[in-house]
Amino acid sequence: MSLGAVTHEDFEGRKGTIEAGDLQWMTAGRGVVHSEIPAPEGTQKGLQLWVNLSSQHKMIQPRYQEISSNNIAEAARDGIKVRVIAGEALGVKSTIYTTTPTMYLDFTLKPGSHLQQPIPKSYNAFVYILEGEGIFGQDSTTSSPISAHNLLLLSGFGDGLMAWNKGSKILRFILVGGEPLGEPVAQLGPFVMNTQEEIDQTIEDFENYTNGFEKAKHWRSEARIELGY
Repeated sequence: MSLGAVTHEDFEGRKGTIEAGDLQWMTAGRGVVHSEIPAPEGTQKGLQLWVNLSSQHKMIQPRYQEISSNNIAEAARDGIKVRVIAGEALGVKSTIYTTTPTMYLDFTLKPGSHLQQPIPKSYNAFVYILEGEGIFGQDSTTSSPISAHNLLLLSGFGDGLMAWNKGSKILRFILVGGEPLGEPVAQLGPFVMNTQEEIDQTIEDFENYTNGFEKAKHWRSEARIELGY
């Protein structure tokens, strides 16, 4: 998701521009060399989420799912608007397929509105506040308002997420959740596997242009070249 525009391309020849409010859901799988460059003018703001893949899916073929801003699933009710990036809210489902069970919801609450959003009990979840301030929890009378650019790690969902906008301005936040895989994680830079041995093999494949990285050997990002990188 972005404000402004970002150009992207990869070693398979795929390229395009992510405009304001657009969505790109990339599944890296066995690996993809990818470039993202902000457009030359204006302000760029974006949100990027990394979702782990299970061991049985880590070596699948890379794929993209892209949705323009005006085609992202939306719903509105009782002063609440939601853009459904992944998962379901207010009876509306996203068209994005997530290999790992994931919810990613972009909520906007008008002043005086109250949200109750279910969260699967098996999920881990967090809230990141983009704009305004709101009250989160089970009791709006005892909790203090939380302002923009704070993250809330959720636990013990009970009836799901409860949120109130008792201020005079809109409250906007994302709710992100996912089902833990219950597997070990090994990570080095952008590479995420299950063991250190797998990380070592991945680095070897990347450096030697093998096992999916063959096309990276002679590829250079055109956008980066234009900018002098």
